[in-house]
Amino acid sequence: MSFHTESRRSQTSNLARTSTQTRSATHTRYATTHTNYAGRTNRSTTLTLVGAVVLWMRLSRAVRIGVRASVDWVGETVTPAGWVVVTAAIVLLPLGLVFGWTELIVTGWVAVALMLISLPFLAGGRAYSVDFTLPVDRVVAGSEVLGTLTVTNISKRIELPGRVDVPIGQGLADVYVPLLRAGQVHQEHVRVPAYRRGVIDVGPVTTVRSDPLGVLGREVAWADVNRLFVHPVTVSIPSTSAGFVRDLEGNPTSDIVDSDISFHAIREYAPGDGQRHIHWKSTAKTGKLMVRQFEESRRSRLAIVLSLNKAEYASEDEFEMAVSATGSLGVRAIRDGRDLAVVASEEIPDIVRSSIRSVRSLSVVSTRTLLDDLAAIETSAHAMNVEDVCVLAAQVVPDMSIAFVVCGGTMTARRLQALTLKFAGNVQVVAVLCNPAAQPSFRDLAGTSVLTIGVLDDFRSLLSRRAT
Repeated sequence: MSFHTESRRSQTSNLARTSTQTRSATHTRYATTHTNYAGRTNRSTTLTLVGAVVLWMRLSRAVRIGVRASVDWVGETVTPAGWVVVTAAIVLLPLGLVFGWTELIVTGWVAVALMLISLPFLAGGRAYSVDFTLPVDRVVAGSEVLGTLTVTNISKRIELPGRVDVPIGQGLADVYVPLLRAGQVHQEHVRVPAYRRGVIDVGPVTTVRSDPLGVLGREVAWADVNRLFVHPVTVSIPSTSAGFVRDLEGNPTSDIVDSDISFHAIREYAPGDGQRHIHWKSTAKTGKLMVRQFEESRRSRLAIVLSLNKAEYASEDEFEMAVSATGSLGVRAIRDGRDLAVVASEEIPDIVRSSIRSVRSLSVVSTRTLLDDLAAIETSAHAMNVEDVCVLAAQVVPDMSIAFVVCGGTMTARRLQALTLKFAGNVQVVAVLCNPAAQPSFRDLAGTSVLTIGVLDDFRSLLSRRAT
């Protein structure tokens, strides 16, 4: 009996332990399942919040871009007259409806009608292909250039009449374009006046869409800009190697070299000397190798100094004559193959004028580059006076043999006489005085040769007479 009782107790105990372990495992699985579910729920909530934030940021960015584009479109499209109409529609119509004023109501509705009527005129414009060409990019002052404007309808529908604006320097040329069918081309010649020396920027061409009353307008600019150089008028003058200048082959200096043109002396041979410079007669007399020595020859240089100080010219005509004289002389020197330097006064601010001096050098690579630079220069009240420019020119231009100083009619005889002191003693100074009210003449003022010209042709005749 006791043995069976112990067996049943043992089985009961084992069943109890098994049941407890089963309940514990079930509870553990339930807790784990609950934890996993809670984790998935938290991650899902986090992803939903992140997606909402990202969506909100995208929407807000799209709204900002749309609002900015709308503001830009309104600012570019509504003209000053259009703002008056918009103000009348926004302000007068509500006031008329609130207070019952018939006049304000009618004015407000008229403004709204004008805005609605103006909208169809903005259609198109971007369907144009616009091309503007100039036959030349360099002309002489006093001429005209005919540019060609080509407008092509590249769309597949009819384009309403429009307008093309062509900026020409500080001016503006309006070209009206008729109704164009699909693929139709319209050409128009635009006259570009080049009466005065300068650099003229033509473009960018702009297509304009606007209603007849000018309430709304839309412009599309094309990036092409044509630059037209208007060169100064020049005259053909005699060669610079005759008359004033007779040293085209170069002047000998005191520097001794082993090989050149101007013979100096004979010395004893040293290792490294060239055999072709051995002086055989002296070698035969002395019994030692003797070689020649030479004086270094330096090619002379012509310098042209142009004053840009506004106070040194009585009028614009004087300055234009001075630029033409500079161009004529520079072109002749370049064609003669001379070493040339053209300098002009630089603009210096008043606050540093007492401590800074500067000159600008014009390009003398070719006649075209020189005339291009001359086309762009202008007088200035802040430019250095011609005496300071001459001092700097004497320092920056080596081996100068002759200097032409081109200035205006306000220069006094005392200032002209002092110009020769600004250069070295072996430099010949010629002052070209441009004065339309004076008689052409040539005179000498204490070493400074003064050419007075009333018209540009006087410069040619005086130089020809001097060369003869």
